[in-house]
Amino acid sequence: MVHAARIARLRSILQEKHIDAFVSAFGPHLRYFTGYAGSNGVVVVTSDAVLFFTDPRYKDACDQGTAADRVVVTRQSLLEAASKQKRLASCARIAFETDTAMYTFVTELGMRFPAAALVPAEGITRPCMAVKDASEIGDLRMAASITDRVFTDLLGLIRPGMTELEIAAEIVSRHRRYGAEGDAFDVIVASGIQSSLPHARPSTKAVARGEFVTLDFGCVYNGYHSDMTRTIAVGSATREMKNVYAVVLEAQRAALASARAGITGRALDRIARRVIERHGYGQYFVHGLGHGIGLRIHEEPRVSKKNSTPMPCGAVITIEPGIYVPGTFGVRIEDDVVLADGGCENITGSPKELIIL
Repeated sequence: MVHAARIARLRSILQEKHIDAFVSAFGPHLRYFTGYAGSNGVVVVTSDAVLFFTDPRYKDACDQGTAADRVVVTRQSLLEAASKQKRLASCARIAFETDTAMYTFVTELGMRFPAAALVPAEGITRPCMAVKDASEIGDLRMAASITDRVFTDLLGLIRPGMTELEIAAEIVSRHRRYGAEGDAFDVIVASGIQSSLPHARPSTKAVARGEFVTLDFGCVYNGYHSDMTRTIAVGSATREMKNVYAVVLEAQRAALASARAGITGRALDRIARRVIERHGYGQYFVHGLGHGIGLRIHEEPRVSKKNSTPMPCGAVITIEPGIYVPGTFGVRIEDDVVLADGGCENITGSPKELIIL
């Protein structure tokens, strides 16, 4: 029933765009529209059918439940098998998504369906996937709770002399120990000067007393991603460190108080950015406020000054303001929230007040 509702939303978009079939081999699309979690498949959605193609390695997985009107298991090229389906012979306009389709996939698609017009459609699935249903929100909550649990563990583990790589290894191990499929992205552990780099990579640098440590990590649960950032101090914190942290926390709380369905990404970004600018750190907030999360770690809606479209009810986004003072330190605080009419639900439960270990 869940997949049927998702297919119905996609079909309404195809009808609006006068498209006869949508074809994709992109993993998140396969999982979203059919429940298939393997690594090789093609889904074809028409006005009256959902066809799914895979190879013999995944036959048993498909038998256990792939939501499609017909599942074809073949040793042929999957698009070759699709081209032999009679119900696709009359499709005059076949769409693929430009931002998720590989060049080789599009090339073969044209070869297998020479009589059809290929329609490059940017973000055709975005309106569907941006709005999370109850099942998806449940998986996102579980992913967030696992990441919260790992953070609690870290508070009892991090100490001076421990390297960034050692901390990252603890995160990776504990995510799996607590039931995650894996990490949502490469873990960020950045201490001292490294914390002034928004996307610093963990290194052999040892954590020292009097430093900030920024921890940005998330996990995957049933395909869905969590994404949390906390910045903690080790041993002590200077007055400047405490002041910058307080500014970032104020900015994040202001954005959380205003986050709701119908607000634009631009407007929400501006609310947090004004707080940081008012305190004189505007030039050091160098990225957008956040992004959508779901089957991908970065998806719609974007929470930045580039997005002037109202965000929908049911979207799940991150809110992650930061200040990065070059050559000194950085602070970022990030939560995952579900947008609703009149407000939002914060599904990240970890404490945000400055923690000094």
